[in-house]
Amino acid sequence: QVELVESGGGSVQSGGSLRLSCEFSGRDFRRDCLGWFRQAPGKGREGVAALDSAGEIAYADSVKGRFTISMDNAKNTLYLQMTNLTPEDTAMYHCEIDTTRQMTAAQGLYAMGTYGMDYRGKGTLVTISS
Repeated sequence: QVELVESGGGSVQSGGSLRLSCEFSGRDFRRDCLGWFRQAPGKGREGVAALDSAGEIAYADSVKGRFTISMDNAKNTLYLQMTNLTPEDTAMYHCEIDTTRQMTAAQGLYAMGTYGMDYRGKGTLVTISS
């Protein structure tokens, strides 16, 4: 059974940094497209960053140069390093995975911002104060 559990969220001031973690289990995720999406109160999904099985990465324009996605295969953990945070980054952050469609990173980023992928965690809350 596939399971994803996020952690690392919190409250920081504008300009600060956070590193989110997503521990996953249940399959060999190296064949899949994984990523992070966020959802602010009252708003829809926004795909933030995606990593595909070829190692390609895609970022939303809103986070390019500030966020970095990475994966530690030995620990079965996906990370999102976030720097220079602003109040506009306040949201619930979820990790998500596609296990069936062999998506590229760009496709995964689009999917996370629209119809979603196959599995997702419950999320970790990030709050940025000005």
